[in-house]
Amino acid sequence: MAYDNDNIFAKILRGEIPSEKLFEDEHTYVFMDIMPRADGHCLIIPKTPCRNMLDAKPEQLATCLSTVQKMGHAVMKAFDADGVTVQQFNEAAGGQEVFHLHYHVLPRHEGVSLRPPGKMADFDVLKAHAEKIRAALD
Repeated sequence: MAYDNDNIFAKILRGEIPSEKLFEDEHTYVFMDIMPRADGHCLIIPKTPCRNMLDAKPEQLATCLSTVQKMGHAVMKAFDADGVTVQQFNEAAGGQEVFHLHYHVLPRHEGVSLRPPGKMADFDVLKAHAEKIRAALD
């Protein structure tokens, strides 16, 4: 299937839709998930178009995973987490909802379940969580 230049993440990359940016380099962009399933839930996307890992170039995958690792360390530090969950979905049958390659990074605490999907975050709380992650990156 063809890449849709009007998907929400493409619009975020173009600055047409706001996002709470955490980190950016030449190849990747990281921002807070507005429907977090855990405190500190963030998304890593490549700056170049691809639907998912099935059509991504090896370079896109490599740069994304390098940033995923960086953000995994940052969210664990920021939230004093016991672990980290990384999720990545491909095509609708695989659970993908936004058709631009993205990785979910969620700090995890022993015995604490993920929140159910689909609940919008309080934006003041989201901003506070973003500050903690940005501080952990420094």
